[in-house]
Amino acid sequence: MEAVYAANPKTVLVLMNAGPLAVMWANDHLPAVLDAWYPGEAGGIAIAQVLLGDYNPGGHLPYTVYAGLDGVPPQNEYDVSKGFTYLYFKGVPLYAFGHGLSYTQFKYSNLKMSQTKVVATGKVDVSFDLQNAGPRAGSEVAQLYVHQAKSNVVQPIKSLRGFQRVVLEPGETKHITIELPVSRLSYYDVVTHKFVVTAGTFNVMVGSSSDDIRLRSDLEVN
Repeated sequence: MEAVYAANPKTVLVLMNAGPLAVMWANDHLPAVLDAWYPGEAGGIAIAQVLLGDYNPGGHLPYTVYAGLDGVPPQNEYDVSKGFTYLYFKGVPLYAFGHGLSYTQFKYSNLKMSQTKVVATGKVDVSFDLQNAGPRAGSEVAQLYVHQAKSNVVQPIKSLRGFQRVVLEPGETKHITIELPVSRLSYYDVVTHKFVVTAGTFNVMVGSSSDDIRLRSDLEVN
């Protein structure tokens, strides 16, 4: 890869893989990296359409790509709360959970919640405006995360609790609503062996990835 780049700096790395790979050098030097997964028989056509700009990609990562092993527990540690995945990893990832680029840009605004105080059996509608602020049509995966501000047990830094793919023409704005049942704010209690929701403040976050949060608000659970 380094030899190819030396011969032609306008080189794009196309990954065909089933999981995160160490691509630090490519990230620092190449103009673009395309994660194609295992694209199947029509993969060549699909990849060519993306590289030539005939198709606007809209995929988002379902895992975290670490920048290195610093801050990542050893592989024989099976407790994810020790620092694995976007839920508990406190370092800076190379590519965060939910990351995905496009040939256009999206703007988030006007976050509203149907209620800011709710009981454990209730639900909240989280709504916001999503605009395609770029020059061409594209799709975005708007993501809803939550975090319990205070807890007697170890809680994730943030947890994905809803998402919606939205297709927008250039300049188009859509009002998006994602339903958030309070039951999704639960955690598994190892003492009672049940999922429970505890009272308190929950941070509600909307963004394009787990490290690209655009809108924030708080929800009180009684």
